[in-house]
Amino acid sequence: MKKQFSFITGLFVLLTMLVQLSSCEKDEGKLPNISFKTGGSYVSGDKTVTPGEVVLVGISASKSEDKDVLKSFNIQHTKNSALTAYNDSTIDISGSPDSYAHDFSFAVAGATSDTTHYTFTVTNRDGLTNSVKLNFIVN
Repeated sequence: MKKQFSFITGLFVLLTMLVQLSSCEKDEGKLPNISFKTGGSYVSGDKTVTPGEVVLVGISASKSEDKDVLKSFNIQHTKNSALTAYNDSTIDISGSPDSYAHDFSFAVAGATSDTTHYTFTVTNRDGLTNSVKLNFIVN
């Protein structure tokens, strides 16, 4: 009888563990959403500019999963193959970590025939990143 009780207890513990494991929330590992704002005077695609021309770029980012809130946003630009951090800001998670939007107005520097590549990247809680890119050709 004691062996039967031990077997039933062990089986009950095993079934309980299986139910708990199967009910755990699974993370889908989706990348956060990011896109350029469009319309008006926003630049949302590659553009030829004059030296020092001021451009307006708008970014909209949002989480793609319920629990994977946005953590950081970064802009990098490369000109003539030299990588430079243009802006590095952290999204304030005490506000609204579900979405992030910002406008950037800047003068494109460079001499004629220079090409500057901008990469706008958002990172979520799991460390997954997604980016959008723009190229400015100085003419």
